[in-house]
Amino acid sequence: MGHSDGEHELEGEGLSADDSSWSDGGWSEDDDEVGEESLSFEGSGSGSGSDSDEAAAAEESDSSEDEVAPRNTVGDVPLEWYKDEEHIGYDIDGRKIKKRDREGRIEAYLKNADDAKNWRKIYDEYNDEEVQITKEEAKIISRLLKGKTPHANVDPYPDYVDWFEYEDKGHPLSSAPEPKRRFVPSKWEQKKVVKLVRAIRNGWIKLDKPKEESNLYLLWGDETDTADNKRQGLSYIPAPKPNLPGHEESYNPSVEYIPTQEEIDSYQLMYEEDRPKFIPKRFESLRSVPAYEKALREGFDRCLDLYLCPRTRKKRINIDPESLKPKLPSKKDLRPYPKTCYLEFKGHTSPVTSISVETTGQWLASGSRDGTIRVWEVETGRCLKVWNVGGDVRHIAWNPSPDRPILAAIVGHDLLLINAEVGCEEVQMRAKELLKICEMAPQDDTDGKKPAVRWMKHEKLDGITLIHHKAVSNVDWHFKGDYFTTVVPIMFTCVATLNIVGLSHRDFIPLVHLNSSVRDTRAVLLHQLTKKHSHHPFRKLPGLPVAATFHPSQKMFFVATKKFVRVYDLQKAQLVKKLESGLREISSISIHPGGDNVIVGSKDGKLCWFDTDLSTRPYKTLKIHSKDITNVTFHRKYPLFASSSEDCTAYICHGMVYSDLNQNPLIVPLEILRGHSSSDGRDAGLKPNY
Repeated sequence: MGHSDGEHELEGEGLSADDSSWSDGGWSEDDDEVGEESLSFEGSGSGSGSDSDEAAAAEESDSSEDEVAPRNTVGDVPLEWYKDEEHIGYDIDGRKIKKRDREGRIEAYLKNADDAKNWRKIYDEYNDEEVQITKEEAKIISRLLKGKTPHANVDPYPDYVDWFEYEDKGHPLSSAPEPKRRFVPSKWEQKKVVKLVRAIRNGWIKLDKPKEESNLYLLWGDETDTADNKRQGLSYIPAPKPNLPGHEESYNPSVEYIPTQEEIDSYQLMYEEDRPKFIPKRFESLRSVPAYEKALREGFDRCLDLYLCPRTRKKRINIDPESLKPKLPSKKDLRPYPKTCYLEFKGHTSPVTSISVETTGQWLASGSRDGTIRVWEVETGRCLKVWNVGGDVRHIAWNPSPDRPILAAIVGHDLLLINAEVGCEEVQMRAKELLKICEMAPQDDTDGKKPAVRWMKHEKLDGITLIHHKAVSNVDWHFKGDYFTTVVPIMFTCVATLNIVGLSHRDFIPLVHLNSSVRDTRAVLLHQLTKKHSHHPFRKLPGLPVAATFHPSQKMFFVATKKFVRVYDLQKAQLVKKLESGLREISSISIHPGGDNVIVGSKDGKLCWFDTDLSTRPYKTLKIHSKDITNVTFHRKYPLFASSSEDCTAYICHGMVYSDLNQNPLIVPLEILRGHSSSDGRDAGLKPNY
C-alpha cells in the first residue's frame, strides 16, 4: 500500500518507536473528538487540505497498481490444502504463487526494534504477504475495538426527522369508539378450535411428549453427599398418618360393632400383640365420652421414637437391572469359532460315546457302543482304520506326542493301548516297539494286596491290555506322552467286626458290624508306557475321585472328587491347593493351556471357572445346561472352551486369559451347537486348528 512523501514525514514526526499499538490504548479519546479538518494525514503537513491537494498527493505517490503483488484467486478453497505444497495458490493468469520464506522470531524481534512502523504491519495469510496499514486505518480499528463508529464525524444519535404530515398530528391516539367485533366471540375461531380438538382426539395431531430427564446417579456415591441431606441441624421426620376413624370408633356405634361380654373375656386370653387395640363402646351423648386412657402413654412412646430414631432419611434408588449388565464385545470380533455343521462322520452303528483329536488336528479317533474304534481324516471325513475291540468303548484318548500315534481306550472294565497306524513308517515302527511286551511286568505290591494293574498283550490286536481290579472310568495322558493316568472311582472295602453278646451263660447273640469307611488308595493310578510300570501315588485319598489330569507344562497333578479339586506337586509329593467348587457333584475337568485356569463341569448343569492365582473359589459359575454336563474341554490354540451335556447340546464360549494379572479373564457365550440325537452320554471335543 503506497503512501506519499508527506505522509512519511508526518508518520515519522507523530509516531515514535515508543508508541504502543491501538489495542493497548495508544489512541486516546481526544483523538476521536477531532473534526474532519484534522482527520487527514495525507497532506503537505498542514492541518487542512483540499481535494486538489489529495489528488496531487496521489500523483506524487511512488506506488501504483502494477507494483502490487499477484493476488490469490483460489476462492473459498481452504488454505490447509496447500499446507504441504510449495505454493499458496494461483494468480489471475493461472501462475503459482510461491510461498515466501518465513522469518524467525529473533529476526522479527530485531526488525520490530529497528523499525518504528513495524507494529503496523499485518500478515495476510490468504496472499502470504505483509500489509502495512495507515494511521487512519489504525484509528478506525481502534474505534471499532472500543465499540464506537468507525469515523468520528458520524453522530450515532441523530435527531428524529418526521418525514410525513397528517391531520391528527396533535392527537396520536384515535378517539373513535371500539368496534363491536372486539367484544363478540369469533365464530370462525370457534370452528377452528373444534377442528383442532377433533384432530387431537382422533390422533391426527400428535403433541410432543416432554423430554425424559436422564437418570444419572453416582453408582458408588454416598447418599449423605446429596444436597437434600446437607441441611443444617436435625432432619425433619413427620409423624406417620393415622388411619381415618370408622364406624366402630364412633361414640354411638351400631349394635353389630359392640362386642359382647364373652368376646371381651376372650380378648384377655389372647397375646398382647394379637388383642384388638380399640374396643367400641356406646355413649348417650358426646359430652359423656371420657378422655382417652392411653393418650399419655402413646404421646410418651411417640417422643421416644423421635428421640431414639436415626436422624437420617434413606432414599431408595431405582436402578434398571439391564444397565448393570457388563458390556460384552461383539461376536464378530471374537471369530473364529464353530457355528455350523461342516462334516458328519458316519460309520458307527451305535451311539458314539467319546472322541479324541490328534495333536496336529489331522486325525480324529472315535469310540462307540458297537464295540469298534475308528480313525478318521478330519479334512475329508474318510475312515482310515476300524478296530473291533469286542466291547463298549466308554472313553478314548490320543497320545499328545506326535511321534507316538497311540490310542488309549477304555473297553469294558479294562484299558486298551493300540497303535493308530498313522504317520510315516518310522513313526509306526516306534509305536510298535513301545507296544511290545514279552512277559507281565512286575507291579507295585508293597502293601500286601493284589497288584492294581496287570500289563497283558492283547489276544487279537497288536496292543496292550491293562487289566484293573475294578472298572476304569477315565484316562488322560501326560503332555510328553510317556505317562498316563487312570481313575477307578468305586474303591470301597468292607471290614467286618464280630461282636458276641451274651444274654446268659448259655445264650449268646453274634453281632456283625460292617465298616465301609475304609477307602482303597488305588483309585488313581499312574502308568509309564516305556517301562510298562504302574503304581498308586497316594497313601491317603480323601473323597471319591471322579477325574484326574496332568498340568500342561509343569509337574502338577489335578484330582477331582465329587466336591473338590486337589492340586498335587508330583516332584515334592504334597498337596498344593484345594479348589472348592460348591457343586453337587463334579463330572469332568479341563486345564487351560496356560495352566493357571481350570474349568469344571457338574451333574447339575453348572460350569465353574477357577483362576488358581486369584482364589480357591470359582471366579465364574455358569448355569448353561438343563441336564448333566458330561465333558468340558479347552481349545489348544484359540481362546475357546466347550461343554457338552445330556440335553443334546454343546456350548461354545470365548475364554480369553490375559497375561496381566490385574485383568480378569473374559468369558463370553458364543454359540449353541444342536442337532445331536438323544443318548445316555455326550462328549465334546475341539479341533486344535480350524
